[in-house]
Amino acid sequence: MVEVSGVPILAYQLSWLRSQGVTELVMACGYRHEVITNYFGTGERWDLRIQYAIEDQPLGRGGAIRAAYTRLSPPPDLVLATNGDIITNLPMGPVIEQHRERGHLATVVLVPYVSSFGLVEVDGADRVLAFREKPTLPYWINAGIYVLSRDALSLFPEVGDHEQTTFPLLAEQRRLGAYKSQAYWRTVDTVKDLSDASREMERRLLSVFLS
Repeated sequence: MVEVSGVPILAYQLSWLRSQGVTELVMACGYRHEVITNYFGTGERWDLRIQYAIEDQPLGRGGAIRAAYTRLSPPPDLVLATNGDIITNLPMGPVIEQHRERGHLATVVLVPYVSSFGLVEVDGADRVLAFREKPTLPYWINAGIYVLSRDALSLFPEVGDHEQTTFPLLAEQRRLGAYKSQAYWRTVDTVKDLSDASREMERRLLSVFLS
């Protein structure tokens, strides 16, 4: 519910999900869940049907996703799951298409790893050649966006983190896919992230969310 340019992060997510054809949503909530349920209600404002999976005791991320899935009736063969602290405009159609074509049980969206620090290039004589402000490094990181098949969800822990249990198992079995995305993606974990995200919203880089 942290606001970016006056809009809760979750509201950006709902607008994005609806733009991708999502019609039904389950929010996994715990501590102070009333703040979320009071704001979003049953989802009419976003043209969505929203349910809530409220945890009396923390279930961990994997347990929360598994519990949320049980709220869907009938349980679908495929679901999209996201962390609650990200803003993106990623088109999900190609992700789902790749997931289906390659027969993975789960697909993890990856985004380029952008250094949080500037880098300094130095030559062999210890002379500074250049400064690179927050460059994109040759690595990929987990974007916290997943496409999950029914069989993958059956392997999720009732309590615990799927990234420490289910995903390593699927990776070992070569049944965990990766989708590399260059779309806009921003996680808001720190005060600096919030400041950067607010500036980006003000520049209307994601005007689709503000319409």
